[in-house]
Amino acid sequence: MTDQTRWGIDQVQVKNKAIKYQKDLVSRAMEQVVKMDESGITDLMLQIEAEYERKYGENKTDKVVL
Repeated sequence: MTDQTRWGIDQVQVKNKAIKYQKDLVSRAMEQVVKMDESGITDLMLQIEAEYERKYGENKTDKVVL
């Protein structure tokens, strides 16, 4: 067992909680995807791709400060 008084333990715990939260989100989303038909899944994929591109794409307009 890890010594809970060591420096950095709280950062590790916060990181682990964030990772678990993301995995839980994916699990809940997959539960809903299983219930969808092909057209619903296709629409969802398009929305996910658009959101991914908006957040992580090479689109320079999002990074411009006016």
